[in-house]
Amino acid sequence: MTIKAVTPRVVEPPASLGMGVSVYPSATAMVWQGEGHPHEAVAVPGVRLAPGDALVAIELATVCGSDVHTVLGHRSAPTPLVLGHEQVGRVIALGRGGAKTTDGRRVSIGERVVWSVAVPCGRCARCRRGLPQKCLNLQKYGHERMRRGWELSGGFATHTHILDGTPMVAVPDDLPAEILAPASCSTATVAAALEAASAIVPLDGALVLIAGAGMLGLTAAAMATEAGARVVVTDPVPERRQAARAFGAVAVADPRAAADSRTGLATALNRAGGRASSPTIALELSGASSAVRSLLAAVDVGGVLVLVGSVSPGPELSVMPEQLVRRLLTIRGVHNYAPRHLEQAVRFLTEAGAKYPFAEQVGAEFPLAQVDAALACTTHPRVAVRP
Repeated sequence: MTIKAVTPRVVEPPASLGMGVSVYPSATAMVWQGEGHPHEAVAVPGVRLAPGDALVAIELATVCGSDVHTVLGHRSAPTPLVLGHEQVGRVIALGRGGAKTTDGRRVSIGERVVWSVAVPCGRCARCRRGLPQKCLNLQKYGHERMRRGWELSGGFATHTHILDGTPMVAVPDDLPAEILAPASCSTATVAAALEAASAIVPLDGALVLIAGAGMLGLTAAAMATEAGARVVVTDPVPERRQAARAFGAVAVADPRAAADSRTGLATALNRAGGRASSPTIALELSGASSAVRSLLAAVDVGGVLVLVGSVSPGPELSVMPEQLVRRLLTIRGVHNYAPRHLEQAVRFLTEAGAKYPFAEQVGAEFPLAQVDAALACTTHPRVAVRP
C-alpha cells in the first residue's frame, strides 16, 4: 500500500507555546477501531514535537502482511490504532535541537527519509547488550494504541510523528518510492536474517534455500544473490516461483511436489548445486510449520537455519538433539532488526534495487480514504494508498 502526501504548509506558534506545529491542511490519520470496524479518518491539525522529534509528510506507505493479519483478527493489537509501518517521506518540521540519522548527521527540512519500525530507549539492559530491536521499553510504529501527543503513530496517514531515538536513514531523491517504502520492514528484516546466517556460513559461494516467495523471500533472493550466493526458492504458488527467478533464484521448487519430481526440491537443489546440492544456509520466511521441518531436514552438515516467518503460535518443532550435535547445525531466530540493518537495507536498494523488479511488486493503488479496500486487496505482494 502506498501513501503520497501533498506538501503541506507548516506554521510554528510563538516560542512561548513550545514546539507545537500546526499543519495546513490538517494531517489525517486513518484510525482502526478493531476487528469488524472500518477505518475512520481523524484530523490532526497540530503536533507537539519534543526535542529530537520530527514530522514527516508521507510520500508512500505499503501494506505489510502483518497489517492484513491484524485487521482480520489473526494477531492482537491495541485500539484505536493507526496501522502501517512501511513508508517513505520528507521531513517538514523538527523539534528543538533537530533529529539525527543513524550515522549521526543532522536531518534537514525537506530531506527524504525512511525510519525503523521500532523505537528503542537506548538505556535498558537489552539496548546495552546490543539488542535495541528487543528493547524492554520498545515502541513500534503502526503497532501502538493511538494516544494523546502521538496521534500520528503509523504510516496509514498523511504524516507520521517520528519520536526522538527512532533510527532514521536518508534516501536518494531519484529512487522510486515503491522501491524504498518496504525498506523499514521486509528489506531491513532480510538484512538481519542474512547477517545472522553469514555469522555461521559465509554467503559468498553458499547454496541458500529460501522457503516463501512473498516480499521477504523475493528480497532475500535478491540480497543473497548480490552477496554471491546461489539461491533456491520454494513456494506452492506458481506465480510466486516465477517471480523468484526474476529476483535471482537459479532454481525454484514446489514444496507440495515429490522431492525428485520435475518441480520437487531435490531436483531444484541438484540443478542449483550440482555435486554440492545440500544447502548450507536455509531461510524460513513463509511462516509455515511444514517449511520449517523441510528446511531443517535439507540443510547440510555445519549449516544454519534462520527462522523469520514464525511470528505466530504454531505446532511445536520436534528436533532431535543428537541430530543437532552430529550434523553441527545452528538454528537462529530473527525478529525486528537493529539500526544497522536499516542502513544495510537502504544501501542495497540504492545500489541494486533497480536491478530487480521491486517497484512492480507494488500493484493496485487506493486513495488514503479507501484504506480498507487496500487491506482487502490480495492481487500483489504489496498494494498502494495515496491521500
